[in-house]
Amino acid sequence: MNVAEKPIRVLIVDDHPLLREGIAALISAEPDMQLVAEAATGREALAQFKLKRPDVTLMDLQMPDMGGIEAIIAIRGEFPNARIIVLTTYTGDVQVLRALKAGARAYLLKGRVNTELLEIIRAVHGGQKRIPPEIAAELADHATEDDLSVRELDVLRLVATGNGNREIAAKLSITEETVKNHVTHILAKLGANDRTHAVTIGIKRGYIELWNRKSESSN
Repeated sequence: MNVAEKPIRVLIVDDHPLLREGIAALISAEPDMQLVAEAATGREALAQFKLKRPDVTLMDLQMPDMGGIEAIIAIRGEFPNARIIVLTTYTGDVQVLRALKAGARAYLLKGRVNTELLEIIRAVHGGQKRIPPEIAAELADHATEDDLSVRELDVLRLVATGNGNREIAAKLSITEETVKNHVTHILAKLGANDRTHAVTIGIKRGYIELWNRKSESSN
């Protein structure tokens, strides 16, 4: 790094301390990078971003309090030029699209952090965007499909937490017949064989967040 050049200032946002430690170790070994802050939730991320104004933010998606996508929207709402890289274990096309629409500039699977993260940080800092080939292929596979409506998402999430049609109808203040119609549409749109299959597809593609499922089932 040229003496006159400033290091890339990085913010890490993830609720797993060990992952943050691993990434911190990678960054600390690079002369052109500097870790300026860490956060474990989306709300902490927003606060740290305001305080430190990092050049690049590494953002997990599944976190308590405020998820990564909400945090990206909040940060870019105040700082439109924020450069954010999503770090996740999920390849679901729905999550990817949400993150990209929110303003993320790159998407990296956590399993590739050790081999690809540093190069992607430099690329994003330089104004580039990065999406792994397998995720790009997933996006292409579903590009022409109808998306689930807001109400269908509500129904699918309730199905995922073990609710029957009667319970779903009561919780959403709709009739059981309407619930059945929504389920039929969900199965058709996802290409699912039954309700269980629909939930599996919903999780894989990112319609249902695992953190939300755990939170709902514990309430």
